[in-house]
Order: sequence, then C-alpha cells, then structure tokens
Amino acid sequence: MPEYKAPLRDMRFLVDEVFDYASTYSQIGASDATPDMVSAILEEGAKFCEQVLAPLNRSGDEEGAVWNEGVVTTPKGFKEAFAQYVEGGWNGLSADTNYGGQGLPHSLGLIISEMVGSANTSWGMYPGLTQGAMSAIHAHGSEEQKQTYLTRLTEGTWTGTMCLTEPHCGTDLGIIKTRAVPQADGSYAISGTKIFISAGEHDMSQNIIHLVLAKLPDAPAGTKGISLFIVPKFNVNADGSLGDRNGVSCGSIEHKMGIKASATCVMNFDEAKGFLIGEANKGLNCMFTMMNHARLGTGMQGLCNGEASYQGAVRYAHDRLQMRALTGPKAPDKPADPIIVHPDVRRMLLTMKAFNEGNRALAYFTAQLLDLSHSPDADEAAAAENLLGFLTPICKAFMTDTGLEVTSLGMQVFGGHGYIREWGMEQLMRDCRIAPIYEGTNGIQALDLLGRKVLGSQGKLLAGFTKIVHKFCEAQAEHPQLKAQIAELAKLNRQWGELTQRIGMAAMKNPDEVGAASVDYLMYSGYVVLAYFWARMGVVAQAQLEAGSDDADFYQAKLATGEFYFRRLLPRASAHLAAADAGSDCLMRLSAEQFF
Repeated sequence: MPEYKAPLRDMRFLVDEVFDYASTYSQIGASDATPDMVSAILEEGAKFCEQVLAPLNRSGDEEGAVWNEGVVTTPKGFKEAFAQYVEGGWNGLSADTNYGGQGLPHSLGLIISEMVGSANTSWGMYPGLTQGAMSAIHAHGSEEQKQTYLTRLTEGTWTGTMCLTEPHCGTDLGIIKTRAVPQADGSYAISGTKIFISAGEHDMSQNIIHLVLAKLPDAPAGTKGISLFIVPKFNVNADGSLGDRNGVSCGSIEHKMGIKASATCVMNFDEAKGFLIGEANKGLNCMFTMMNHARLGTGMQGLCNGEASYQGAVRYAHDRLQMRALTGPKAPDKPADPIIVHPDVRRMLLTMKAFNEGNRALAYFTAQLLDLSHSPDADEAAAAENLLGFLTPICKAFMTDTGLEVTSLGMQVFGGHGYIREWGMEQLMRDCRIAPIYEGTNGIQALDLLGRKVLGSQGKLLAGFTKIVHKFCEAQAEHPQLKAQIAELAKLNRQWGELTQRIGMAAMKNPDEVGAASVDYLMYSGYVVLAYFWARMGVVAQAQLEAGSDDADFYQAKLATGEFYFRRLLPRASAHLAAADAGSDCLMRLSAEQFF
C-alpha cells in the first residue's frame, strides 16, 4: 500500500498564499483560528492520519466489515482508531461551541477530512456521515433535539447516518414507502426498509442516530410529502442515558467492489420510535443540508484517492528501472533508467498532479465559501450561499470523475504490478469507483447544475462565478509570464455564457436538450473552473519567485504543472463544448426497442 504523507506544503500554499484563510477567519470572527493554531492543527492531523489511519487501510480492505445476525463488526483497529480520533477532539473541530464543539472554521475541518480520506477512505466514512447528521440537526432541529443528540454526536460517543434510498427507488425519493404514524406521546412509529446506508450499523459508538426520510399518513404525493425523522438505535431516556433497543435492525451488509471496511447496510425499521425534525412534509429541504455536506465530502473522495495514488505512482516511477531514455542514458551506472524519464510516464504523472492540485484548490475555495456563508454580513453570506449552490455539483461530479481517472493512471504507472493487490494501487481505484455513483450520481449532479442551478436561476448563479473569473482576467490580462493562459481562460469564460444561452434557447423548444447536454456542460464547467484556479495559483507562484523565495522548486513546479494543465488538459473543454452543442437528436433517434 502506498505510504501516505499529508501534502502540507501544498495545503499551506492554498490556505496562506492563494486564499488567505486568515483574513476570512478574522472577517467571520473566528479569532481562535490564528495562523499558528491552524499550522499546529494541520501538523497533528497529519500525524494521526499517517501513523494511525493509513496503516489500517489495506488490512481494513482485506478484512472488511462483518455482519453476523444483525451485528456489524468493523476491521481490527478501526474502533481503537475512532477512540483516538474522538479523544483528540477531531470529531467536534468545527462544531458549535454551544453543543460541545470547538467552533473552528468549517474549512479547517474539511482539510482534516482530506487527510482522513486520503489515509483511509473506508474509515473516514464513519465520522463523515456523522458530520452530515450533525449539520442537519444543527440547521433544523429544535433546541431540545440539539441538546439531546447534537451534544453526543459532537463528543463522538454517538454517530449518525442518513437514510434515504429504498429497494424500489434510488434518486426518485418522491416514491419512498417508509411510513411514519403519529403516536399519542408526540413521537412517530417509523416502518420501512432503507438500503445503501453507510455506517448504518457498527461497533464504534454507543448509539447510532439515523436521520430517516418517511411519509406521514396524510402526506401529499411526491417529494412534497416527505418528512425527516430522528430515529436512534437505542431510545434515549429523559436524563440522556440510553434506554431500550429501538425497532431498528441491520438486515445485511452489501458485498462491494471497494470501501469494503465501510459497512453499507440494509436497515429495517419496525415501528421504530422517531421524532420529527423540522416541519412536516418539509423533510427534503432538511435533508438537502445533509446531502450538500455529503456531496462536498464525496467530491473530496476523488481528490483523496487521487492524492494517495499519485504518491504511490511518483515513488514507483523514481525507483522502477525500465529501458533507456530516448535522449540517452540518465542513470548510466544502472542497467536501465527509472521510468520517470520517459515522456509517457511524465504525461500520466503530470495529469495526476494537475488534477489533484487543481481539485484541491477548488475544494479549499468551496470550503472558504462555507465559512463565508456564516458571515455576519447578510449580503456576503447570501453571495457565498449562491456560489456554494453553483459549485457543489461541480465539486461532486468533476472531482470524482477526474479522481477516478487519476487512480486509473496510478495503476497504469505501475504496469502489471498496479493490477496486483500487494501494491495497493488497485484498491485505491476500487475505493474511488463508488464516488461518481453515490450521493446523487454524476448524471444527476449534471442535471442539478444545468437544470436547477444555471437555467433555473436564469443564469444568475453562473454569472456569480463568471464575473469573478472576468474580473481576474481583466486584472491579469497583461501578466508578463501568464498572458497566454489568462487570454485562454477569458475566452472559455465567454464561451461558457454563450453555450448556456444556446442550450437554454433549445430547451425552450425541447426539454430533452437539458438532459442531452448536462454531463458535457458540467465537465466543460469543471475544466474552466480548474483553469481559473490554476491561473490564480500561477500568479501567486510567479510573484513569490520574483520576490526571491527560498522555496523556488515548489513555485517552479507549480508553474510548470499549471502550464501542463493549460496545454494538455484544458483542450478537453472544447470537445465537451462541441458535444454539449450537438443536441438531443442523436441521443433520442433510436427507439427503446432498437437498443438490442
């Protein structure tokens, strides 16, 4: 298995130099998040992930989660690692101080989650789902619910889940069958079956708090009739202690391609006692708080697995001897040259590096928006929320699709050895493969971006981002070293709006045009977004070199990788633009019967 080392230098470059987190923290009143404290937290987080979680990654994959008569046992070391995680205060890092959290910025928590996911994706699912449950209860729960559940979720003695999907429906939640019947004591009897429930049952915490979508007896049809309920594994007594076992059981766990140490459960609710969270029939709105958190976290999984894969591939490329360089021997004292000298291996490694570092910039910018969405300035908070809504589907889909490409390239660098389990590269690809599927498939993310976020806002959300890019390009148009990159970015930014208008006009005549264009539209968007961040990083790196930085190698590598992105990866955007413009006719011409 590749030895994971947290990329602290690149993380600090983004936090301190590109996005200036310190100014944002001051702006939102996060006075405790001083640069020294942030640096210390990153150092300690790296140690925990490198020394505790990473060594459990391969053994967890081989052992897997085990189900036996409703009881799920996590792999050896997982429970103890979670106890260390909780003891270290990591679970409540960004949680509200009113409920036992440390109140540090959400962006700092996301950086720690990157380290966790890179070190051990399966293990990270358990606290990751808890964070989503905490966000939903914090946003929509009553004060009593927050005191009862949120405090214990924050301290880590309890964990949480989200229960949406049912055997007969996936994304179409409007047809769920789980029912919630009102009881005399104000609770609800929850009955139904949910599938694909990550961390639905395990041995790592005292209690598991399920957030369950269900319908009341008199609920309207479709999504307008969905409510959200808190359903604990063990009922909670008035004094907060654990009571009897609730009517919740794990019927089985799935046998999966990857993330085998994460328990993916079939959960059965048999008149389980539940409590309404938020308003009746408004459950989907409450759940979106949790889902948006989960979608950003899922997007991060593309980066996490990609980073681990790159680290393994680049070390192997330095060590593996194979043939001589086309320009003559580079290691004449050895029987062959290390494969890193070969152009095609460089192509693979640079593709991995460019996507990883570009995706990290996208993720950290989005995390900064999470902080700003809590700004005391209402206008600033609203603007941040709009940008978050726009970027979330791009984060989820683009980062996971490119993350999957990166893990595939990591295997390819190893050649036949990459296909063999002992090196660990194939596990990273297997673990990454689920990310484009769950938390809303990437096709659904594309529809959300184009249909709901862009066309549904009459272009307002798109304009919020393209204006940022436009102002940046205006300011840097005559940059001595990066002028060509800035010009290309400005051109693509203009084309983005023009493409949107063409699709919108076509969709007025034929709604299928949205579905036909959406995936290519999202991928085009992702490539332009990363181009913007690569240009921003390039401007900072060039300025540091001109200032005589003593870390010249880092900044020169950043500039060279940015050039590679613009010259070898960004041209893909033009192909996606052409495909999005192709229309729906070529997709819909065949009848259903002609697919044989």
